[in-house]
Amino acid sequence: MGKLNLSRRTFAKLSAATAATAVIGCAVPGAALAEDAEAPSRGSEIKRVRTCCRGCGKMECGVWVTVENGRAVKVEGDQSSFQSSGNCCGKSQSSLQAAYHPDRIYHPMKRTNPKGEEPGWQRITWDEAYDLITEKFMDMKEKYGAESVVFAQGTGRDIAAYITRLCWSFGSPNYTGFLSGQACYLPRIAGMAATTGAPWIPDAAQQFPERYDHPDYEVPEVMFIWGNYPLKSNIEGFCGHWVIDLMKRGMKIMMVDPRVTWLSLKAEEHLRLRPGTDAALDLGMINIIIKEDLYDHDFVDRWCYGFDELAERAAEFPVERVSEITWVPEDKIIAAARMLGNAKNSTLQWGVAVDMTREAMPAGQAILALWEITGNMERPGGMIVAPEILSVAGGWGREVLGPIQEDKRIGIHDCPLYNFGFAVSQPDETVKTIETGEPYEIHGAWLQTTNPLACMGADPQRLYKALNKLDFIVVVDLFKTPTIAALADVVLPAQTFCERNGIAFVSGAQRGSTINKVTQVGECKSDMQINLELGKRWNPEAWPWDNVDEMFTDMLKSTGMSFEELQKVAPAYQPIEYYRYEKGMLRPDGQPGFNTPTGRIELWSNFYNQAGLDPLPYFEEPEPGPGSTPYLMDEYPLVMTSGARFWGMFHSEHRQIERMRYYRPWPLMEIHPDTAAKYGIKDGDWVWMEGPMGRAKRKAKLTPQMDRRMVSCDHGWWFPEGDPEKFYDVFDLNINNTLPWIPGKSGFGSNYKSSICKIYKVQEGE
Repeated sequence: MGKLNLSRRTFAKLSAATAATAVIGCAVPGAALAEDAEAPSRGSEIKRVRTCCRGCGKMECGVWVTVENGRAVKVEGDQSSFQSSGNCCGKSQSSLQAAYHPDRIYHPMKRTNPKGEEPGWQRITWDEAYDLITEKFMDMKEKYGAESVVFAQGTGRDIAAYITRLCWSFGSPNYTGFLSGQACYLPRIAGMAATTGAPWIPDAAQQFPERYDHPDYEVPEVMFIWGNYPLKSNIEGFCGHWVIDLMKRGMKIMMVDPRVTWLSLKAEEHLRLRPGTDAALDLGMINIIIKEDLYDHDFVDRWCYGFDELAERAAEFPVERVSEITWVPEDKIIAAARMLGNAKNSTLQWGVAVDMTREAMPAGQAILALWEITGNMERPGGMIVAPEILSVAGGWGREVLGPIQEDKRIGIHDCPLYNFGFAVSQPDETVKTIETGEPYEIHGAWLQTTNPLACMGADPQRLYKALNKLDFIVVVDLFKTPTIAALADVVLPAQTFCERNGIAFVSGAQRGSTINKVTQVGECKSDMQINLELGKRWNPEAWPWDNVDEMFTDMLKSTGMSFEELQKVAPAYQPIEYYRYEKGMLRPDGQPGFNTPTGRIELWSNFYNQAGLDPLPYFEEPEPGPGSTPYLMDEYPLVMTSGARFWGMFHSEHRQIERMRYYRPWPLMEIHPDTAAKYGIKDGDWVWMEGPMGRAKRKAKLTPQMDRRMVSCDHGWWFPEGDPEKFYDVFDLNINNTLPWIPGKSGFGSNYKSSICKIYKVQEGE
């Protein structure tokens, strides 16, 4: 990859913006301040720093942070930011409440009491913490092998690459996330890599400095929003308000979502499918498009492999059957298929609901096939291969591990697809290995950017019992979470985005943006600095840099820029063209086509076939569910979905932030008024939502947006004000109490969003 091609116009604009970080010297008249900050005093030193917010996990929105005498006092949107265009969400505006929160972890701590009691945290120095961690981890490495320590993360933000490097440089192959089936984003990424050779994203002109004014760009005629709500979720580098930008420019939308939302009311059609039945809907639409001859014959003939086999599989899903499975009326399915097939260009914005189906891989394969057979790949306003400023996910530092340790990765022999470049241990098998000691014993864990007892882990009681068997656990976080209270032996305090530098990469670093430090709080250190300092102790050859800025510069070497230079010109854009598959730009050998065994998009996947999986997309009923366990429906008559995003919080974060709790004080269960009346439940009642495995406590929110056959429950809940000896009430509140550790056949995907339940009021005293 050569130097980044920055236009003079872009360079001048962004250099001028960066220059605005200079000291202002006096208060800004009339400036609104963060809630926890006092008004700047006259004559105080004030500066504004341009940086990127990481208040959620999926975007790097440009913001300005105002700093007075070293203390950050205000966050506001950056008008020049391509993502946010000057907007600034509640999570971002409340980030300073998090940074200066009295309950924040400000220094390293070690546990002094046995687990199961009040932890009795003792403050220690960084050197004491590093010495203790190194002593314990190296002892386990010597006695049991480096593979006996698991390194786990949740949403990585811009931090994941440093966790993997720390894991591999220690010598452990077991980097994972305690999420059954890795059921967040990775199933889609793995599936796209297996069938097309690359990840694909919707074309919202985000790759161009000029955005929608770029001469080659065309607004999509229609966007399908499938399994996510981008206005709240900003998924994988896609800012939700881009949908509105494109609608203003004439784009129509098609919603695939069980719930009624603001966007669904603006859609041409709203397909309210039963959760977990996406693959059936996809195959039914493929069948209609093929039978009505709405597919792109030229693209299919030249660039797709296995079309006839796909057509035969899709023929098993006539619209009558699909409607019965999905609950979507036949006429809506037909209208959606025709709209896609007849569109000049179309794009897809899809989300985690696809991953959170046990057979997520065939579901994702079927969804993307709709855009493949209609020729919407690498077309302006279609689906494009994500441009990359630098590529670190899944590979940076992996060479230090070696083939012997690679072969010990948990799950690669049970789940063959994990052999094909996806450098993670299979989480369900990892939990089983901790429990059984087979094929070897696990003795330690490093948990960074994750709170699995409250958020990721299915059957959290089982996960707790498994992790509680380990000899030593380190957690890196901002606040004392249920996972810390229950399991941590040592806690290291991480920094918020306004306290550190970083390269703001997500989804393949589509643009070169930077996070720029504006303040320091307590003794906290950035995740990157923590990993660098420990890495230099464990394996100095793998961590040769003196500081994190040097490390960032080394990561950027393929761009020809230093980190300091990128800070001055960010965001930098990687040049991109359309129809790259025709020009040999998507294959390492420079030949036309796609980076697959056949050089084509594989509707029939050689990759899956080699792994012993069905090479074609297929539908499998969620279990338990109306189609798989009808004998349970008398006792558990409602379909339960979980994890719908809401404005103020991100996963299990922000529960202690006053502003955010004001907007969402309790974990909610959304239910139709007619359904609630049937069970004697009123708005605001505390209720139990119980499934075949367990139950969770919720407050009822009555809303006509819900299907009468369903309820929708928040995820990630715990009460920071609760008792730490009860792990902040997490086992009463966690919706995952009702969900098992059962991944798909590939080892990817799990039914987090499609189960069954019964509901009843919480009794006095409960």
